[in-house]
Amino acid sequence: MAGRISEKRTADVVAKFLAAQRYTRDEVFSEADPVPARAGAHGWWFREIPGGIDVSECEQRDGWTLLYVGVSPGPPRADGKPQTPQDLRKRIRYHFGAGNAAADGSTLRKSLGVLLGGDLGFALRRVGSGKRQTFAGGETILTQWMAENAAVSWVLHPEPWHMEAKLLDALVLPLNIQGNERNAFAPELKKLRRDAAVKAGKMRILAEWS
Repeated sequence: MAGRISEKRTADVVAKFLAAQRYTRDEVFSEADPVPARAGAHGWWFREIPGGIDVSECEQRDGWTLLYVGVSPGPPRADGKPQTPQDLRKRIRYHFGAGNAAADGSTLRKSLGVLLGGDLGFALRRVGSGKRQTFAGGETILTQWMAENAAVSWVLHPEPWHMEAKLLDALVLPLNIQGNERNAFAPELKKLRRDAAVKAGKMRILAEWS
């Protein structure tokens, strides 16, 4: 009985998450400012599929395909130290390219850039002191691509990392790497990111981009 209740709760969580309203970049940065400064889980939907990913088993709604799920804030640190204050509004805006958002601070942007860079004309590069890797001038191109092809949804939850585990287990999410070992594309994406970082390490360092 307890198992059936747990399964129903998980199904309800997934259904609520998938039914949440989607917002484009323009809507997120509009005066209406729809994203709450609260804890929760966010889902990233795409009109154009990056990198030819097989999305046959992914959730699709109204021409949008769900490829990635994140949470803000993340789980408590194992060392007990306080986390950097974070919420849905800050994280979603960062992924969409607020200010100087770059691949080194957004795992979603890094994955998208690695998958799209060949077609859009940019690559991962070392910048500044050489310790950071971003897409340099390509960050602006990536932000524009996301503005045209990405939308985000969210649901509130006081401890969203618990919700994230349920979503990763229930859904096919090709752009998630951590905690998503069962996904067939995750190892390939991890290798593509690693190869891009190695290639960047062999190229000259660029000036810092803002």
